[in-house]
Amino acid sequence: MTDSPPHETAPVAKVAGTAAFSKFMHVLQLVADAEGPASMAALVKQSGYPKPTVYRIVAALVAEGMLREDGRDGALVLGPRLMQLASRSWSRSDLRLAAVEALKTLRDVTGETVHLAVPNGNTMIYIEKLESLAAVRMASRIGAAVALHSTAVGKAYLSMLAPGELDAILAQLPMPRYQPNTMTQAGALRRQLDTFRAQGWSVDDEENETGIYCFGAPILDTRGQPVAAVSVSTLRFMQKDDPRAAYVEPLLAACREIGRRIAESPALSSSRDL
Repeated sequence: MTDSPPHETAPVAKVAGTAAFSKFMHVLQLVADAEGPASMAALVKQSGYPKPTVYRIVAALVAEGMLREDGRDGALVLGPRLMQLASRSWSRSDLRLAAVEALKTLRDVTGETVHLAVPNGNTMIYIEKLESLAAVRMASRIGAAVALHSTAVGKAYLSMLAPGELDAILAQLPMPRYQPNTMTQAGALRRQLDTFRAQGWSVDDEENETGIYCFGAPILDTRGQPVAAVSVSTLRFMQKDDPRAAYVEPLLAACREIGRRIAESPALSSSRDL
């Protein structure tokens, strides 16, 4: 077995230390993507690196506070230093700052958990989460990557892409089934996106988590291009009688307000790289 990532096909950078750094980042990403604490055995298997290499990488990341051991079995989770760095990045994000007041209003008006997410490859990344004031808490977290095809934020973003851009994404988009309602066929997803584009908002009908129903809407820049999305997450059995009035209309108002603030910020209105 070679001491290189399984996806690596050819060197793409000539900066000294790049290969080693990539290995560190790969292991760190595996821990971040794990549904729970990651075992050393799982990291060795998933990374494709020799066991001594993984042990050296993990030891270095633990020493720097990027990872920490969770419990006596040595399983690994993200460390405090990484979380501190990430928190500073999110708190200084121009988009997050532009959105935070509208998100607070949306949370207070609906009484539900709201998320702000931005696209990242074949996923959306949560960069803000405001919890419902109710006792029930969702398992989602800031920094988590969620699927495009099964979430309200992902489908809201996809629904507003230009046809050619959408075609390119759907042609190579993984569509695993998470729940019985999850769409796994590009054709069916495309038809649903047509509906969402026409009405201006999307839904996740227990497609990502059992019992969770979400409404999503895109945030558009000054050119009408999607740069992010917001969702309102509800418990299916506790939804209010008029979902459009209770959730959708406040959601659309929040996205319009965030879009207005984006238009006022040169840094945000000039680029989709948020």
